[in-house]
Amino acid sequence: MAKVTLSTLLEMKKSGEKFTCLTAYDSTHAHLVSSQGVDVILVGDSLGNVCQGQTSTVPVTVDDMCYHTRNVSMKAGDAMVMSDLPFASYTNEQQALTNSTRLMQAGAEMVKLEGEAWLVPIVSRLREQGIPSCVHLGLTPQSVHVLGGYKVQGRDQARANAMIEASIALEKAGAAILLLECVPSALAREITRAVQIPVIGIGAGADTDGQVLVIYDMLDMTPGRKPKFVKNFMTAAGAMAAGQGSVQQGVAAYVKEVKDGTFPGPEHGFE
Repeated sequence: MAKVTLSTLLEMKKSGEKFTCLTAYDSTHAHLVSSQGVDVILVGDSLGNVCQGQTSTVPVTVDDMCYHTRNVSMKAGDAMVMSDLPFASYTNEQQALTNSTRLMQAGAEMVKLEGEAWLVPIVSRLREQGIPSCVHLGLTPQSVHVLGGYKVQGRDQARANAMIEASIALEKAGAAILLLECVPSALAREITRAVQIPVIGIGAGADTDGQVLVIYDMLDMTPGRKPKFVKNFMTAAGAMAAGQGSVQQGVAAYVKEVKDGTFPGPEHGFE
């Protein structure tokens, strides 16, 4: 597999080939997912939940993100490395630039921010300085306290229209990728078709250009009830052959099912 770049993902969108993204927070998991053909590794601030034991992503710091990004980048192989800017670390253009620079110097090849149209000047400034960005819309975990919990976003027409307009504006400002979380599948399809840049989905149906999951969720390592959009790939067909399944087979099953359109199914999305 050749090194995955933004150009790679743009060509995949044009050709209709789905791409895969999984989180990783250390060099071991980075090697695992890249060796199984995952295209993009997300160093997510979800590390607050799955690594630190926090109840949300809010406590995660820029120092935390730099540490984990550095570790992931050591063994990312040909996968692209994308890292989250954590809570309140991009409230203005200069702060966003300063903290994005730290992440890029730690090994990120793209940064991810949560928000909508208010991010336009920040995204533009980052692009001017050579920093590609992915904008995360829909359910934005850093804003969980404002949203009143982890709820599907964009079901009413006004919110849906605002997300479509924001997506188009962010693309014009220079966003390299969009990520849609927990939005109705029909809305995700409309946004994916409205922009020329790649769109990643999580709980956003099958019509986005790529899919992302938290690796601990899809390998059934996180305790408690899983979100609707999660599939346990450790028990997926082929991953537990003769009772000898491995995490490598689980990741390979995820890649295969995203590529062939088996995942996500209708049961993993929202109306």
